[in-house]
Amino acid sequence: MPSTRIETRTGWISSADQVMAAVHAALVEALRIPEHDRTLRLIEHTPDHFPPPPGRGERFTLVEITLFSGRSIDAKRALYQALARNLETVGLPSSDLTVTLIEVPPENWGIRGGRPASDVELGFTVEV
Repeated sequence: MPSTRIETRTGWISSADQVMAAVHAALVEALRIPEHDRTLRLIEHTPDHFPPPPGRGERFTLVEITLFSGRSIDAKRALYQALARNLETVGLPSSDLTVTLIEVPPENWGIRGGRPASDVELGFTVEV
């Protein structure tokens, strides 16, 4: 049940739905989360509030994913590759993508009525 924030500059995205679908598809593919498990936010900043780092283009995008700890390095590699591939289809050069994973132990995530995620049957395997 990752919580994903996509941050970029205004002006280049023609379909927010397509961008969020591309990111979600990468999460489903690489992390094997259920299709219905979808928590994404797309934030577009004015260019003067979100300058690209040196060497990056005007479409520079940060994808920050907060997720349960426990994924393998192979799953993370697959996620980074799927994100780059999927976002290229909506016009984001892979060189303008940065992905950050924030891993949180399940006991530090309150869900389903205020219970620790470690006490809940999630319906999917975290160790992929």
